[in-house]
Amino acid sequence: MPFHQKLLTGVLILLTGMLLGVLMMIMRGNWIPPERVQVRYTEVLRSTPPVDSLTAPVFSGPTTLFRDIAESVIPAVVYIETEIAMQQAVPDDEHHNFENQFWDRFLPRRRAQSIGSGVLVSSDGYILTNHHVIQGADNRIRVMTHDRRQYQATVVGSDPSTDLAVIKIETSDASPIIIGNSDYVNIGDWVMAVGNPFRLRSTVTAGIVSAIGRDVDIISDRMRIESFIQTDAAINRGNSGGALVNTMGELIGINTAIASESGTYQGYGFAVPVNMAMKIGQDMIEFGSVQRAFLGVEIASVEYEQARRHGLSRVSGVEVRSVVPRGSADLGGLKRGDVILAVNNFPVDAANRLQERIALMRPGEEVTLRVWREKEDLNLRFPLLGLDDEAIREWASTAPPQPQPMDFDNQTESGVPQKSFNAGFTLAELAILEEMSRNELVVVRVEPGSASHEAGIKEEDVVTHVEGTPVESLDQFTSAWQNKAGQEIAVHVLRDSRTIRIFIPAH
Repeated sequence: MPFHQKLLTGVLILLTGMLLGVLMMIMRGNWIPPERVQVRYTEVLRSTPPVDSLTAPVFSGPTTLFRDIAESVIPAVVYIETEIAMQQAVPDDEHHNFENQFWDRFLPRRRAQSIGSGVLVSSDGYILTNHHVIQGADNRIRVMTHDRRQYQATVVGSDPSTDLAVIKIETSDASPIIIGNSDYVNIGDWVMAVGNPFRLRSTVTAGIVSAIGRDVDIISDRMRIESFIQTDAAINRGNSGGALVNTMGELIGINTAIASESGTYQGYGFAVPVNMAMKIGQDMIEFGSVQRAFLGVEIASVEYEQARRHGLSRVSGVEVRSVVPRGSADLGGLKRGDVILAVNNFPVDAANRLQERIALMRPGEEVTLRVWREKEDLNLRFPLLGLDDEAIREWASTAPPQPQPMDFDNQTESGVPQKSFNAGFTLAELAILEEMSRNELVVVRVEPGSASHEAGIKEEDVVTHVEGTPVESLDQFTSAWQNKAGQEIAVHVLRDSRTIRIFIPAH
């Protein structure tokens, strides 16, 4: 064969190999943008309103109760596997399985597989799961149902603030779960957790509800909402997004997290209440995103001293620390210092419980608050605003300031007068730059878990008044503090150009 023919043949083979390589990259990559799923409203199977657990019918006798529940629920819980293209090094452990195929040697791109669970909530394939289960998957999501059918799923919507997501598979004959009512979940109720821990498909565990309304600080989003159902039913990695059901076989929560020192089950599992999960899910299905209403307040749970000061007969409610100007609460007549006792006739005894009730509503809906103000019981009714309102949008989008460490040495070395108080905070007496002849008291340290931390004191707060009297020196503050020893002391602080009144136990 002449030389030029050999050369052309070699070039042709090389070009063919390059073309095949590009085609393989396209097939294994994410070059084609994922299509958004068609979002629309879909019907779900809800249970009837609450029933009396003592007279309610059960599946059968107590010896087969859990078996019958499992048979009815397992078909509604799916196994989810996602593939995530990694841009940086990720631990190569049991939860992230990396593929290292032939082409990775020449065009390396690490891929991780994560596993989780999901719950079918409609016969046409809508699935509730956790945000962290599908986060970063870019629609490379594989779903396997209990009868071993496999589907490629698309993302309908995802919400980091509640760690919830909705995905969709193309089917018309799925076996959806029956939706219960998490408002009627009580401590001590029997529950079952269904999911796929450690890739073990359709695993069922049983336990009781250990607590409700838990805030365990596991969601990192600034606008997080945590009001979990706590259970001792065994939940492990892979259970995320699975079902927590009651003894009627109704979904009451989406399993989300565990509290553990070892990374595996140690008796504490947490589930998002189904009422919140379904509200978030239906928002995503109808609108493609969460329709979130905002009250527009800074709040704190009422403790014993605050309850006594407000003249409450029991420790309950949520105190309003500040109100966003022109926000929902401000326009509705809520004031700083008010104690919110109930939202739409549902009692709230902690700040996260109030957030949960507001999260169940959409912008434009009217909320009814039962408020305790100056020893009077009031009812306020007003519409809630959303992110389309300028005042709410500005407040929600403003990132909280990150305080810089203010580490002072002791007074003799640094020359900065400072003093620590046994309620768990330290004040420094600093000169005001604009007026060097005057001083201000700045909180430079707050001990986590201390009385001052629980009361709401934060680093970089500027103390302006004690019991209504202006203070500019440590001596003035110390004198006022000692005069209220054994009682609760009212301290006004300046924070982000706002004045906030905080009550601290003066030990």
